[in-house]
Amino acid sequence: MRFPKRSNAGGFDLLGDDGNHIHTTPMSRAFIKEDIEIPERSNRRRSASGLPPGALNYMTADGARRLRLRLDDFINGGKEGPEISRLAQTLESATIVEPEAEPGTIVFGAAVTLQNAAGEMETLRIVGVDEVDLEPGNVSWVSAIGRVLLGAKLGQRVNLAEEKESLWTVVKAA
Repeated sequence: MRFPKRSNAGGFDLLGDDGNHIHTTPMSRAFIKEDIEIPERSNRRRSASGLPPGALNYMTADGARRLRLRLDDFINGGKEGPEISRLAQTLESATIVEPEAEPGTIVFGAAVTLQNAAGEMETLRIVGVDEVDLEPGNVSWVSAIGRVLLGAKLGQRVNLAEEKESLWTVVKAA
């Protein structure tokens, strides 16, 4: 292979060892799997929540209140260490989102009651990434389940897993 020469067609013409011309075209970065801008390779750092740089750290008002109480308990209890710093950074980076009253549509902060074909009911609440551990049934808005539920409508059937048996119907949103 010899040195490439830019062609008029927007690529490169290469001359192979056998004398044949090979034309190449540039590929968009969108089609390349590697992420050249991951935070660990740049000066940007992930947030305390683990979200990528620039991503908003959405949180419900109730979640923020409960995390503030936890932080106050740590400080008033004389605790020290990375947990206090992490909680403070998390609260500082939080964007509080009040659920918008959109009748019949699942929004951030909503408690969603689902029913499967067997009649089993389950209630999940869509919350921020830092609130997931505060209550059983909390799911992060960025999780696969959270993304499926956001925007769903009452009466809509949603698939919470890859199995077909995992179809649930949205029966209530609060």
